[in-house]
Amino acid sequence: MDMDWVVTLVQKTGSAEPQPSMTIEVDDVDAVHANAVGLGFQVVYPLTDEPWGVRRFFVTDPNSVVINVMSHHK
Repeated sequence: MDMDWVVTLVQKTGSAEPQPSMTIEVDDVDAVHANAVGLGFQVVYPLTDEPWGVRRFFVTDPNSVVINVMSHHK
């Protein structure tokens, strides 16, 4: 995807790890994570501080779509 101001690249790795279909940026990823866990949603990638400056986790929606929920480090 190339939207002129943002470019997304995807590489198929053959990995069995879940790959997100979309990304949602939130103001407070810790609060969203706590809410998702409290509601019993399936977190398939743990809340993680990534080396490229985001904190994120992956969760599945009711249709098993994997969503990357993230915030930029402040």
